[in-house]
Amino acid sequence: MTNQATLLPEDLEHALLVGRVWRIGVGPTVVAVRGGRLVDITLHAATVSDLFERHDLTSLVRDADGEDLGSAQELVEAALRGEAGPNGLRLLAPCDLQAIKGCGVTFAVSLLERVIEEQAKGIPARAAELRQQIQACIGSNLSDIRPGSDGAMRLKAQLIEQGLWSQYMEVGIGPDAEVFTKSQPMSAVGHGAAVGLHPASHWNNPEPEIVLAVNSQGQVVGATLGNDVNLRDIEGRSALLLGKAKDNNGSCAIGPFIRLFDGGFSMDTLRQLEVRMRIDGVDDGFELAGASRMREISRDPLDLVAQTCGPHHQYPDGFMLFLGTMFSPIKDRDAAGAGFTHHPGDRVSISTPSLGTLVNTVQRSDEIAPWTFGVRALYHNLAQRGLLAPPDSRAG
Repeated sequence: MTNQATLLPEDLEHALLVGRVWRIGVGPTVVAVRGGRLVDITLHAATVSDLFERHDLTSLVRDADGEDLGSAQELVEAALRGEAGPNGLRLLAPCDLQAIKGCGVTFAVSLLERVIEEQAKGIPARAAELRQQIQACIGSNLSDIRPGSDGAMRLKAQLIEQGLWSQYMEVGIGPDAEVFTKSQPMSAVGHGAAVGLHPASHWNNPEPEIVLAVNSQGQVVGATLGNDVNLRDIEGRSALLLGKAKDNNGSCAIGPFIRLFDGGFSMDTLRQLEVRMRIDGVDDGFELAGASRMREISRDPLDLVAQTCGPHHQYPDGFMLFLGTMFSPIKDRDAAGAGFTHHPGDRVSISTPSLGTLVNTVQRSDEIAPWTFGVRALYHNLAQRGLLAPPDSRAG
């Protein structure tokens, strides 16, 4: 089970954390975490998207005045219990207006599993046999192949000759990364919330990922954890069903907070992170744990950012970028050779010491709370609070 002492970064006193909470009678509020305390900084930046445009971002998060709302530790613990935290606060996903994008098949293990999904045509019972067959043909050296390199192109030719080429291989070892729209702005759920599975899916899994926070200028300002809930049977039937498989009520979890880059946490730190995932089944006692390392990624995070935005595509409100699945659970659960799939009530914990732990329970997307508070609702709320004044001279 989740160790509550690790829900926040292990070096909390030094971490620059930004998040969002719901204040009773107020609405969504931007907070900084200082010395383990939640500080309301909404008067300085009405949205997290606005905050990330500030040229004085780190100093504002570290020093700007604001109301103390209580203990961050108490809040994340209360979220695990499905309860309100100090002063009735509810923890939200730490992003708001940003587009939510995802990168696919950026790790060798996820590439293999995507090819299996495609070949299995959505039938989980075929997975074990296909995994053995494909590994026998391509070996285990995919992680050593640099996408778009001469070696990758030679491997592509070999796989085509053997009849094993796949659209997933194309984005896994070809020059162009897969970048898709994971979810809509304001639709992500936060730590402690239920994530949703489309009711038509019977073969699915969590996807633990590092998520980058990027502003409108394409600058990576920080990182957090994410669960890119995946429906293997639906996407496996056809890649054209990617939208149906990826974007559903509660299918995207992000949090608990975004950690900003500074002298103690940087892109180089992120490149060395180890991310752990644990699944606890409440109805059958099933347990699964695993870990993967960011250094095994086939494309550098900054390359993925550059392939997402630039002269070819702008994101004026910034974006959150899932960097790809590092761990695909394949342990048999319901039948030999059938692999893993979720049961209702599963508890998924995704953690790394620098970012803390993101915990969510699993339910059907048509049975969890509907998504009703979107961008229009946010701006109506901010207008009522008098927070839509033009940015002041300190804004970047």
